[in-house]
Amino acid sequence: MDGVLADLNYAYYHFLTSHPKYREQYEGLKWEQLPEVLPIVPEYGALELKTHAEHGNEMDQDFCADQEFFRNRPLYPGVIETLNKLNERGYRQFTMSATYDVQAKKAYLDDVLAPVTDFLTIECVEHGEFMHDNAKRDRLQDCYKKYELKPEETILVDDRIYNQYAAIESGAHPVRLRCEFTTDLPAELSWIPEFPNIMVLKDWLVGST
Repeated sequence: MDGVLADLNYAYYHFLTSHPKYREQYEGLKWEQLPEVLPIVPEYGALELKTHAEHGNEMDQDFCADQEFFRNRPLYPGVIETLNKLNERGYRQFTMSATYDVQAKKAYLDDVLAPVTDFLTIECVEHGEFMHDNAKRDRLQDCYKKYELKPEETILVDDRIYNQYAAIESGAHPVRLRCEFTTDLPAELSWIPEFPNIMVLKDWLVGST
């Protein structure tokens, strides 16, 4: 999932404080106040524009429609180096994303991940294509078939809680990355390994193989 590779919270902050439609309302917003503006709901476990009390869906669409803000999400430290090291270890790697504009999102990912696209497979799907209750699980299972993957040998890394459930339901092994705004897993998922960044995750993977 591309959300664990690039800092979406950074993009959200600058969107709220710089977009012409919202900058006056959020002038002076402090970084640590982001969860007050974008309340973290239990099924997400992380910041989402769509959770804004008044303008959630509108904000989400405005963000995705403006490439200046949409692309303003730097990779987390060590991402390229870590992906290269995992490739050297023989891991097949994929990043998956749902978006309103598949072409624009694919272009962004191809650009920011250019040093590793020779081995990293990028999958984007349009919001709305998979909208039923089991959409996330079904999308993962489609990818298993497409790329001839065995779910029991697949690790899904994400920060969103709903994607942890999708991983389990699809037969894969869930792993969660945390950031300062992620909330704790529910008790029933407390067994899932959690890591503060992708470099620590890499060390865990390499140490367990």
